[in-house]
Amino acid sequence: MEKMGVGVIGYGFIGKVHTLAYRAIPLLYDPLPIQPDLIGVCALTEKSRMKAMQQAGFQFATEDYHDLLARKDIGIIHICTPNDMHHRQVLDAIRAGKHVYCDKPLAINVEQAAEMANAAEKNSCMCGMTFNYRFIPATLRAKELIDDGFIGDPLHFRAAYLHAGYLDPMRPFTWRTDIGRSGGGAIMDLGVHIFDLIRHLLGEASEVHAMFETRIPRRLDPITGEMKDVEVDDIAIVQIKMQNGAVGIIEASRLATGKQDELRFEIHGTKGALSFNMMDPNWLIAYDESLREAPLGGNRGEQKIECVARYPKPFALGISKNTIGWQQFHFHSLYSFLSAVANEGTCIPNFQDGLAAQRFVQASQQSNKVRNWISMS
Repeated sequence: MEKMGVGVIGYGFIGKVHTLAYRAIPLLYDPLPIQPDLIGVCALTEKSRMKAMQQAGFQFATEDYHDLLARKDIGIIHICTPNDMHHRQVLDAIRAGKHVYCDKPLAINVEQAAEMANAAEKNSCMCGMTFNYRFIPATLRAKELIDDGFIGDPLHFRAAYLHAGYLDPMRPFTWRTDIGRSGGGAIMDLGVHIFDLIRHLLGEASEVHAMFETRIPRRLDPITGEMKDVEVDDIAIVQIKMQNGAVGIIEASRLATGKQDELRFEIHGTKGALSFNMMDPNWLIAYDESLREAPLGGNRGEQKIECVARYPKPFALGISKNTIGWQQFHFHSLYSFLSAVANEGTCIPNFQDGLAAQRFVQASQQSNKVRNWISMS
């Protein structure tokens, strides 16, 4: 088994999640495609750097990510920083000959994302995206069923990713509410995830018609003590047409009262339907239209498929009937990336998928401005 060093840029919440995945996967997959070694971490503060070494066992910590890129014993770089930093850090990592695993979104605009995707295509390194919701057992099963023709021709769908974290008007102004640093609000923070999943399941989109709302227009900047205008969306509702003829609605909200981390979809086709809600992640709901009506109902109706933690081999924890949890989606996403690195195969999801999500965001933003349909081509 090849040993490969890992460097993580950013040790906030998502940096810790990526690091946790490395600590967990040797216990979950046997054999591993690569033996990863946590070499270095780049973090903003001395406190974070020391904590990363103590908590996760990194061999060294630095405030300059170039120190990671210069190390010959580091072959994989993780990008776990705010959105506006991705472009420069990814390009530098590719130029240094590293494999790159970038958390969403790929960049803050289409121009940056296209440059990054082009650089990835021209180099031999693997460049993967953290679209971890593709790697829920239930969504993996949904993909299988759709590809096998279970739902027939897709007709229409409803999909949403809902949070309530920005309901408090006293939540401070941060990079996520700064259009120059984030590139967007709910549409960028949550919308790229649910769009990627729908695109993964149903194929390419052709047009969008979007409506955005910013319901809390000013927030307190904790650094300056002044109120600042919020130029990103709190709520995004997007009508969308797919190239296969299906039509649907994608919603992204950070003001969804009562919702914690609710990613859900319903997909209806000529032969069947599928639905899923991440707040009840162990089940995929399927409806088979071929089962005809019968006295007392027969066998017709929605079926709950118990996907739980039934990942395919080499998932090897020993028990697959356990309930599934959010961290495991990240674990399996990382395992898929490491498999691509080890086998020098196709990395999916990759930067082209990140670029597609970026085009969805930009088209939705343009549509909201002109109040009309915008082509995705």
